Amino acid sequence: MWTVDPEALKKGVFSLNFIFWNGYPRIKIVELVYPWSVLPSFGLPAMGATISRSRIHYKTAVDLIDIILLYCNNTITFPETIPETQREAAIKRNPKAITIRDVAKQAGVSVTTVSRVINGREDISEETIKKVQAVVQDLDYSSSLAARGMRSRRTNVLGLIMPNIALYYSQELLRGVNRAIFELRKELIIYTSGVVDRENVAQRERSYVALLNGGIADGVIVATPMATHFPTHAPLVIIEPNNETPDCPSIIATNREGALAAMNYLTGLGHRRIGFISGRTDLTGANLRMQGYKDGLAAADIPLDKDWIEVGDYTAETAMVCARKLLSLPDRPTAIFAANDMSAMSVYRVAKELGLQIPADLSVIGFDNVDEAAFLNPPLTTIDQNIEKMGTMATEMLERLVKGEPLPPNPAGESNLYKIPTQLVIRDSCTSAP
Repeated sequence: MWTVDPEALKKGVFSLNFIFWNGYPRIKIVELVYPWSVLPSFGLPAMGATISRSRIHYKTAVDLIDIILLYCNNTITFPETIPETQREAAIKRNPKAITIRDVAKQAGVSVTTVSRVINGREDISEETIKKVQAVVQDLDYSSSLAARGMRSRRTNVLGLIMPNIALYYSQELLRGVNRAIFELRKELIIYTSGVVDRENVAQRERSYVALLNGGIADGVIVATPMATHFPTHAPLVIIEPNNETPDCPSIIATNREGALAAMNYLTGLGHRRIGFISGRTDLTGANLRMQGYKDGLAAADIPLDKDWIEVGDYTAETAMVCARKLLSLPDRPTAIFAANDMSAMSVYRVAKELGLQIPADLSVIGFDNVDEAAFLNPPLTTIDQNIEKMGTMATEMLERLVKGEPLPPNPAGESNLYKIPTQLVIRDSCTSAP
């Protein structure tokens, strides 16, 4: 018996795991913890909206429970405060499981044809593919991954492991992954490695890779891992590896060069007191951004002052603490470079608390170029690291590995490390030093 408190759901405390099929999200099993506010980022509507494609309506937390029941086949105990009519409506479900034969019969094709469409075979006409997919969606059919794997030694599923799906960075990355998933007609399983418990994250990442590559998925993408290596021979691609010489295909932004471009821009505006809020110091990418900051100071003949450096962890909460320390210094910085856009947004909040105007009193520059950066007031100057492109590229590379195809030539000339160039995006958050 699984007990759910709808009031807790409304506050954003519940566990879900998402699986994407041809680009459309569906809730699959109870597994991961996400805040309610994150759901719209995955294509699921916010509270009060409708999922028209699957014809599932939910306007209350009870209806959300209905969706969980529908996909998970769980039983549930409702609090006494929920009316009996709502309980009955939420518990209704189709008593008969949909089979591949049901799909074939309604689509007017053979079981073999349905199987080929589901497994992404290319020898099927576009008209037949669309017809079968429409029936699959209409009947809400989901084939068994285990059975599919036994038949073809492939599940048609790719795995994605990331530390925290609530971060803007993760949402941008997932958008790129999902675009490629849709084009490749694959399914996607997402695991998070550090949402609740940050202890032993590296070990959890390795365990998830072993689990997914043990028959659930054909290959795995790991984003910004803490682990430096993964003992697996299955297809694996890493985004922002925690190792400058990874032993599997990896994608990384030019972190040092991007940070240096940010610093050169600020020093070019005459700033010499430049504060820095770093990322997680246990990550290679974060340390490269720190190096770019230091190199930028050296290039402008500005002595390094450790009081201007605050160690962050890419979260908004920590960045606010860092910003308050920097802006409370007797000789406070005239500019702050934040190692990610979320941290830069925290600088905005602290500046407002202190009555400082951006950019008149304080110039701010970030790193990431998430969508929200352009809508801040003033719009944030930042370093674009093409996060969405990294997600798409990683998925396409993983699919090549799964098929046994060679990867495209590496312009960087490094065997496993593919570098995505960063670019300075100038908006309105920086001005000449006062």
